[in-house]
Amino acid sequence: MTTETTPRRFDVNEYYAMAEAGILTEDDRVELLDGEIFEKYTNGKRRLFDVDEYYAMAEAGILTEDDRVELLDGEIVAMAPIGSLHASVVAKLTHLFTALVGQRAVVWVQNPVRLGGRTEPQPDLMLLEPRDDYYSQGHPMPEDVLLLIEVSDTTVESDRGVKLPLYARSGIREVWIVDLRAEAVETYSEPEGDSYARTGLVGLNGELSPAALGDVSLAVRQILSA
Repeated sequence: MTTETTPRRFDVNEYYAMAEAGILTEDDRVELLDGEIFEKYTNGKRRLFDVDEYYAMAEAGILTEDDRVELLDGEIVAMAPIGSLHASVVAKLTHLFTALVGQRAVVWVQNPVRLGGRTEPQPDLMLLEPRDDYYSQGHPMPEDVLLLIEVSDTTVESDRGVKLPLYARSGIREVWIVDLRAEAVETYSEPEGDSYARTGLVGLNGELSPAALGDVSLAVRQILSA
């Protein structure tokens, strides 16, 4: 396992399409090397992208619905394939939270959250502040997130080492990492800088309760047992 992410690689046609769409301009001193776009004369620094450029790639057809990617701190990274156990746990969490929270939260499944100008991940599940428009006017922001959950198998180290600091830095108030291999849930709350002041580990025999919805609880065994 690794804390590194896998960048989305681009071919020459996509590279030139970025120029045609105005994403890359004459002011960009860049080159395409093995599918990655690097800034020249910077000793291997990747060209970073902001949210507007990320969406411009979709509008230009460079990124399509077939791309499973997310924007993390300016880098467009590939998301891991979803295995059957991962999908099953996300489905259980969705079912349980939908029944438990009712109208007190929006259950947001594998959809984006905008953490800043250069970061828009797609966590496995979030509980959001209720809104009449169900966020049709824009993706949720950190202050809208009551709880964020990542379900991790092969990605547990990158979820901890790459995503968790981004979540803390943006002020996401509570994060759970469901570690499928360890059959346990890591809990993080009280963000401070790029980490969390309060952490915990809840095993199969334990129970979980979101801090923002203290009367809501679910057993870890409900989530992880077949």
